[in-house]
Amino acid sequence: MTKILVVDDDATLLRTLRINLRARGYESVCVGCGMDALDELEEDPPQLVILDLGLPDIDGTEILHRVRQTSHVPIIVLSARDQPEDIVEALDDGANDFVTKPFGVEELMARVRASLRSSGVATSAIPPFVAGDVVLDFAESRATKAGRELHLTPTEWRMLSTLAKANGVLVRHDDLLGSIWGPGYGRELNYLRVYAHQIRRKIEDDHTRPTYLITEPGVGYRLVRGGA
Repeated sequence: MTKILVVDDDATLLRTLRINLRARGYESVCVGCGMDALDELEEDPPQLVILDLGLPDIDGTEILHRVRQTSHVPIIVLSARDQPEDIVEALDDGANDFVTKPFGVEELMARVRASLRSSGVATSAIPPFVAGDVVLDFAESRATKAGRELHLTPTEWRMLSTLAKANGVLVRHDDLLGSIWGPGYGRELNYLRVYAHQIRRKIEDDHTRPTYLITEPGVGYRLVRGGA
């Protein structure tokens, strides 16, 4: 499994990225300070680093300097610093890419894939979800029920992929919202209800009595293989 190190002192953002990376089949290690990042890089090097510049102990540019002395690991800088000189400095110091906060999760995930491809690292796919006559192939973004093609929207795929990666474990509302729509979302439960309803109409035998996409009232959702 491709390992990605995320370095940021924003706990909410770390949780959102952890869920998004896990949903896409990556192993993520999330730390909140520069020293922990340097320790992790030395002890168990990742295949990619997502790095905030504004850390509480060591400036991100210093981490870039240290890493580039010994490693060519791809580094995506994730920062609220948006001045052209900041971007140029980070790229000159060895960053492979620069994403300005606030950002779109899908854009960041696309940049992760691009950086991994350019470094020759293969990305990991989520295993297909197969239950009864329902098959969700996340690698191909293809869904079938009883052999019939189902059309799922990109948002529906994001919701299902997050739940599928959890392997039947409950995913809380705020975590699911952050995974689908990005940081800043956490209370829009009506969004989840709408998309859960749409998905159930497509994959369930009886959308009023779901057996795959299960609601835990007031808490979150889980994707199971039936019989719940």
